[in-house]
Amino acid sequence: MCLGIPGRIVDVAQGRPRMGTVDFDGLRREACLEYVPEAETGDYVIVHVGFAISRVDEAEAARTLAVIRAIPDALATELGTEP
Repeated sequence: MCLGIPGRIVDVAQGRPRMGTVDFDGLRREACLEYVPEAETGDYVIVHVGFAISRVDEAEAARTLAVIRAIPDALATELGTEP
């Protein structure tokens, strides 16, 4: 399975490529933020294979996460259990 997962940016690192830490319903992972240069800490983004590909509002992120949570083990499968 290969889903775009919404998460909230909790930290943006300095340097290139532009990277950040994204919280996915309690699981935190590093993601490349080069494709969403306008995104900042606190914004929600859709992350696909380690790259944030678009910004979304909080309500849309919550709706999408609710659907993903309904799929057994979807978050763990997509994000893995190890950081």
